[in-house]
Amino acid sequence: MIATFVLRDSATMLRRQLLHLKRYPLLTITVIGQPILFLLLFVYVFGGTMGAGLPGSEGGAGSRTDYLVYITPGILIMTVASVAVGSAISVAIDMTGGIIGRFRTMDISRVAVLTGHVLGALLRTLLALLVVIAFAFLLGYRSHAGLLDWSQAFGLLMLLALALTWLAVGLGLAADGIETASNTPMFLIILPLVSSAYVPTDAMPAGLRQFAEYQPFTPITDTIRALATGAGPGADLWVAVAWCVLIGLAGYRWSRRLFLRMPAK
Repeated sequence: MIATFVLRDSATMLRRQLLHLKRYPLLTITVIGQPILFLLLFVYVFGGTMGAGLPGSEGGAGSRTDYLVYITPGILIMTVASVAVGSAISVAIDMTGGIIGRFRTMDISRVAVLTGHVLGALLRTLLALLVVIAFAFLLGYRSHAGLLDWSQAFGLLMLLALALTWLAVGLGLAADGIETASNTPMFLIILPLVSSAYVPTDAMPAGLRQFAEYQPFTPITDTIRALATGAGPGADLWVAVAWCVLIGLAGYRWSRRLFLRMPAK
């Protein structure tokens, strides 16, 4: 019975998030537009040089199309992270605007308020990923991956979205204002830059290379890249899933504890 009430209240909070999407479409456009701009920038400004430096491109035989194939998984991860950052801001707005206090006076499940934010973010992520993938194919991205490979890649992206969103919700709850909530999650955008998302880790200096190889976004990126090209991801798949589960559980527990103990701001 309790689970039924939680699901019902979560659905209500999800509808609230969908209404926000309808009323403020510019937020969704910004989330989708940023990864597309980065894709255009990296492919058409840096793509010729970067493509020539990819593994298997001896003699400068790499092209912008090669780099497009290489960088697209990193752009997809940036898309996921961008939506998560927006979730931190959205939670901070609720905390500082007094709406959380009003919800607490109502006979609704407390965790449903956070679940609504998370479910709304997952829907925004799904929409953004589909648009960015379609745009990458318009630019010339091609893949030999089958339906199963793409399903696994998309599943991993959504698992990453769930994990980062719960972490971002915690950051939004812990922030002392909207400005802080917009700044503290920025490491979710920066960390993929220091991974295998944009350049091979072998091209990095020794210390930076070791950091890049052992941080979460490198095995996640390598797994998505392998699946999207039809190659076997190997052990990276389980490492990537383990990182997502670890981040997601930690983010959920932290967010729930903060929300239940913190007074409405």
